[in-house]
Amino acid sequence: MVTYAAEAAEGEEGMNLQDYFKKSVWESFVSSQALTDDVVVQIVMAMTASLILGLFIYKIYQIYFGGVVFSRSFATTLVGMTVLTCMLTLAISTNIVISLGMVGALSIVRYRTAIKDPMDLLYLFWSISVGITLGANMYLLAIAGSILLVILIHVLYHQQRSGMIYIMVVHYEGELTGDEVLRSMKKMKYQMKSKTLRGDLTEMILEVYCRTDSTVFLENIKAIEQVKDVTLIQYNGEYHG
Repeated sequence: MVTYAAEAAEGEEGMNLQDYFKKSVWESFVSSQALTDDVVVQIVMAMTASLILGLFIYKIYQIYFGGVVFSRSFATTLVGMTVLTCMLTLAISTNIVISLGMVGALSIVRYRTAIKDPMDLLYLFWSISVGITLGANMYLLAIAGSILLVILIHVLYHQQRSGMIYIMVVHYEGELTGDEVLRSMKKMKYQMKSKTLRGDLTEMILEVYCRTDSTVFLENIKAIEQVKDVTLIQYNGEYHG
């Protein structure tokens, strides 16, 4: 009888713990569905702020874009990423059921899109971070962090724009013509990348650093007698000469 009573007590305790867990989860779910005025105001403020800061990130990306072709679809993704991340943070912070389901859903997601420019990765994490901080009601942190990033991007952008980097391709004939081309560069910074011989024709590729937008040196090179053509291509990399 004592053994039966103990087993019954353990069974009742197990059922009580199970019922308590189910009840707590259910109460959490039900309470999260009750939209009070404060919750509605919080959601509206967070979503509005995420949209405004998302558009702000879009504009900053458009102004300081340093690539070859501006991707409007990626810039639009930055706005959507900010809003969606804010929405997910608001949902997870108020509902344990959604947070557990979200962990399981996101664990099977795989992002295979290649990021070509490292700066794109910075903007992507910026959008995600702003969405998370706004969803957590940390408006001051989101605004202060965004201002700090804009200052950093602005300073680095103008430092990079202090000079222009070009790839210059020169086709010429004759053994001594190449030396004349290099002498015509005068005091300009350059670095030879390659030199290819195709019969009588030679192709020389130089990485040229120009402090200004002036390309007068092209006329000097083109004026050399055995130079066939000169091609100048803007290069977005860094000068290592």
